[in-house]
Amino acid sequence: MPIHPQFPLTFTPLDVAGLTMRNRVIMGSMHTGLEESKGGFDKLAAFYAERASGGDVPGSSGAGLIVTGGISPNFRGRLGPHSTTLWRSGQIPKHRKVTDAVHNEGGLIAMQILHAGRYAHHPFSVSSSPIQAPIGRFKPRALSARGVERTIAHFVRAARLAREAGYDGVEVMGSEGYLINQFLATRTNHRSDAWGGPLDNRLRFPVEIVSRIREQCGPDFAIIYRLSMLDLVDEGACWDEVVTQARAIENAGASIINTGIGWHEARIPTIATMVPRAGFAWVTRRLMGTVAIPLVTTNRINDPAVVEQVLSDGCADLVSMARPFLADPEIMVKSFGGRSDEINTCIACNQACLDRIFTGQVAGCLVNPRAARELELPAVPAPVDVNGKSARRFAVIGAGPAGLSCASELARRGADVHLFEASPSIGGQFRLAQQVPGKEEFAHTLRYYSGLLKRHGAKVHVNRRFNAEDAKDFDVVILSTGVKPRVPAWADLSRSDIVTYDQVLRGEVEIGSRAAIIGSGGIGFDVADFLSHPSSTADPAVQFQKDWGVDPTVDTPGGLIKPERLPPPRELWMFQRKSTKPGANLGKSTGWIHRATVKKRGVTAVTGVTYVKLDDAGLHYELGGEAHLLKVDHVVLCAGQVSVLDLAQELQSKNQDVHIIGGAKAARDLDAERAIEEGYLLARSF
Repeated sequence: MPIHPQFPLTFTPLDVAGLTMRNRVIMGSMHTGLEESKGGFDKLAAFYAERASGGDVPGSSGAGLIVTGGISPNFRGRLGPHSTTLWRSGQIPKHRKVTDAVHNEGGLIAMQILHAGRYAHHPFSVSSSPIQAPIGRFKPRALSARGVERTIAHFVRAARLAREAGYDGVEVMGSEGYLINQFLATRTNHRSDAWGGPLDNRLRFPVEIVSRIREQCGPDFAIIYRLSMLDLVDEGACWDEVVTQARAIENAGASIINTGIGWHEARIPTIATMVPRAGFAWVTRRLMGTVAIPLVTTNRINDPAVVEQVLSDGCADLVSMARPFLADPEIMVKSFGGRSDEINTCIACNQACLDRIFTGQVAGCLVNPRAARELELPAVPAPVDVNGKSARRFAVIGAGPAGLSCASELARRGADVHLFEASPSIGGQFRLAQQVPGKEEFAHTLRYYSGLLKRHGAKVHVNRRFNAEDAKDFDVVILSTGVKPRVPAWADLSRSDIVTYDQVLRGEVEIGSRAAIIGSGGIGFDVADFLSHPSSTADPAVQFQKDWGVDPTVDTPGGLIKPERLPPPRELWMFQRKSTKPGANLGKSTGWIHRATVKKRGVTAVTGVTYVKLDDAGLHYELGGEAHLLKVDHVVLCAGQVSVLDLAQELQSKNQDVHIIGGAKAARDLDAERAIEEGYLLARSF
């Protein structure tokens, strides 16, 4: 292949285990939930094929190698009661649908073998020792010595069946706190037999698995081993043990070693949006040169320029990206074709992917409503003027997430679209969100939509307030006028010391040294983060390590040290009327991060309050029947939102047919995932 002019290292092929990877990017393992759904393997086939495809770009390709979501090697190793396994030949045909689909696109695919161990959500769980996980419901049973041998045999059987099903290799999941990790760490392995005690004994379990898979599957079958290089839990591995493990796994016959960062029970963010891009690539770099087989780095790498930089810096031989392929299945095609600015960037929000999986739903993507719905929503539907008629004129009112999604999809399908926005710029609530520290990635979604609108000829009118008289010039009017802050009855906005969250995030007011935040939902926590965020001139990755107590030497067990916390710029109190835990309805995968962040910055949470008034003396409220007064410089209202529907009511009074989406349709529990999906699906309905 000729050297790529922009990303020469990224698009350098790699030969491994008799396979040729077309580029240095692996689509990392993601469990989508399709594995257990009706007709799920047909849907999986379409999902993976689209991400393996090189599209219409000559010489291009999708992911260099795809790794599936975790498939359990036996009954006890399942993550949940109905999770997918591979333990008998009768299961091969459904896997063949997936491997054939990927191979038809010229791609490669490996099956991840994952035994949940004590992380299993069922009462038949097993582990190295009978120690319940802090995030688990069930206490596991300790595997007997015979049970250990059977489990190794089941890993080997799963690998052999995977080869028969057409997979090009397997990834053995040895990280993130699953069963293999549970054997390796003294935190969870309290055995006194040949599988416990000294490191050599604890290492026997993964070494036997890898060596026996190699023996059974031969030299031309890729074995990727996911090695926990940074456990981020007490009594985890220190660096010398990581190196010893890597060398043992290489000698056992692994083809590639992939990086695992953090156990699922770790209390340090590893993949959420507040983690700096490539924030853990330094870990893999430390292992470079200690083994001869290729190393893969991972976590919060979502952009081709970052991939190239990581490779250029010598951090790894390969880069794994998982959720970025959810957000944009063409990420590699666009990178290869010089269209990086067209990539729909993963913003690491976790809302539609991990949060859905953790609640038993099929995964999706906030910024890509088609993700895991490729059969249901074909990539190129019929144009709007399918019947040969001239395209209708559409007016989309409001350029927040819902309006941007709707207008861009209508324009892509050939409609004559006019997008009206009363403010000076597009973005709506996303433009506010990107001001919150750690949510800067949201700007990339606006960049993506702005590019789509321009490429497909949509007319964007900013600083332009649409009125009922304008509607007569359009065939279809779509209202995505969004929301505005809800103002409680006791709050007097004529006072300069009471402000709304949007004023704060737009920088219209300077908040004093003592402030009260009214409301502890998602917006309340965002504002608390924004107002409590300390200023720092340190490199973001270094500051992240200090804030969360990550040992950059990994000399300490698990890589944990005492956090170094910068002082917050002001004192904050966060109030809510309910007596429940603040932020109880935040995302399952990120809520704990937001709560931990504001707590470590000294934000005081006050629940179960009744607000009385704000006057020159301060904020008056009642708690447990007693009157309280808090002297503050400002009160920030984050007490919910209401739909902006003035125009809708005016148009409906004139019998104008209008479509309402996003926050304008329903302000309660508004989230960007619903807004973007509503806009997208409405556009496809015409």
